[in-house]
Amino acid sequence: MHFDEFLKYTPKILNVELPAALAHAKMVPPNREDLLKSIDLSQIKPKRAAVMMLFYPKNFQTHLALILRTSYNGVHSSQIAFPGGKVELEDFDLKQTALRETHEEIGIHPSSINVIRAFTEVYIPPSNFMVYPFLGYSHDELKFFLQEEEVAGIVEFPLVDFLDDKILKNTLIQTSYQNSIEVPGFQVKEHFIWGATAMMLSELKETLKLVL
Repeated sequence: MHFDEFLKYTPKILNVELPAALAHAKMVPPNREDLLKSIDLSQIKPKRAAVMMLFYPKNFQTHLALILRTSYNGVHSSQIAFPGGKVELEDFDLKQTALRETHEEIGIHPSSINVIRAFTEVYIPPSNFMVYPFLGYSHDELKFFLQEEEVAGIVEFPLVDFLDDKILKNTLIQTSYQNSIEVPGFQVKEHFIWGATAMMLSELKETLKLVL
């Protein structure tokens, strides 16, 4: 989709009712739904993080920016994610967290990002984080500067591919809580996206289908 055409729909995105749990449920890994029902979030007090779902033009076509996390000793090692990270004391709200972390991780200054709205938060049991996604866009073709300690690369995801249901797959993976389990997700080039990021992508995809 041409980026100018995408921009015409942004006011509708602002006003549409988010599909929230219905969209998330399509990408919930097996056993995760029962686990989430059994958790009392008021008791465990999850840490908070915010991420940016960032659209931008590349060769005049609309793209979405995803990152490849570096390999490290942790539950999200080498996974595909949105740029973002945990809330810091200096952040006055979650939107600022998403903007600040996007700047730190991929080098896109907050002044270059127009934030459309917040999307529905997602809880991640293995790391005990509640993640708050924001949807934004940049008018300019982006030049990325990676925080190499945390980001191994950028995955540029064309909107036309994102809207194609052929990328929806079920794949056997190894998780932090089970050796081999079939999970739903998105196949993006050689990358399989599952878990919390897939849940956020699912809500974004279902929302766009309502307005495009």
